[in-house]
Amino acid sequence: MENLVKKAKAGDSGAFAQLIRMNTQSMYKVAWAYLKNDEDVADAIQETILKCYEKLSTLKKDSYFKTWMIRILINNCNEMLRHKGRVFPTMEMEEGIFEEPGYVDCEWKEILASLEEKYQVVMLLYYSKSLSVKEIAALLEISQNTVLTRLSRARKQLRAEYEGGYIHG
Repeated sequence: MENLVKKAKAGDSGAFAQLIRMNTQSMYKVAWAYLKNDEDVADAIQETILKCYEKLSTLKKDSYFKTWMIRILINNCNEMLRHKGRVFPTMEMEEGIFEEPGYVDCEWKEILASLEEKYQVVMLLYYSKSLSVKEIAALLEISQNTVLTRLSRARKQLRAEYEGGYIHG
């Protein structure tokens, strides 16, 4: 990926397009965790791509491209939520809303939907994106201990729901 970033910085639009294609699914999942609406997700991703293209020369370390891009995306999502004055609703799952096929993806989204937003994001980044605690902390601009606490609380909440709702319920 670093080689593509170098090419994109040098003005190679094909390299930039390839970087975006490589990261579109990650952007979608992160934006969905915040916005819960395909139209808003598409707008946030489009705005992120534009900002990344315009500001690529400001990226200090090429190896941090994905983290940098996701941080821009999160900022865009937060800005959209502030601008629209939206609060996070209790998430209602609509059938067919997800672009990704497969039962496992749908089940994962349902699991995430039962968590508060701050827990959804760290779970998504940790388990779906395989980011380390350190990377998540840097991306979200929170401490590593906060990331660990949120992961622990999310797991505890899911365990309680699973044991209470599916096994014993």
